[in-house]
Amino acid sequence: MNLKELNPEQLEAAANMLKAIAHPMRIAILSFLEEDASLTVTEIHERLGIEQSTTSHHLGILKDKGVLVSKRVGKNTFYSLKHTNLSHIVDCVGKCTTYSK
Repeated sequence: MNLKELNPEQLEAAANMLKAIAHPMRIAILSFLEEDASLTVTEIHERLGIEQSTTSHHLGILKDKGVLVSKRVGKNTFYSLKHTNLSHIVDCVGKCTTYSK
């Protein structure tokens, strides 16, 4: 699919997803979820080294904009990428920020 095939609603949704991702902690979250398909809030906040409430805030934004999905299992909520193609964004960002000399 190319950009010309997207309708205005799809373009708006894509822009909102990219805005949600555009934060260092949220890019890190996507990177973790790319490696480990599903993680709890606790696992993510421990890897990030930030407060659990801050982690929950970032996860809420990503979920609200359609980047992540969550599944409740007992006392834990597991987060994963809504679309596996989103992992390509992390790969692309990594490649684009690696400078070759």
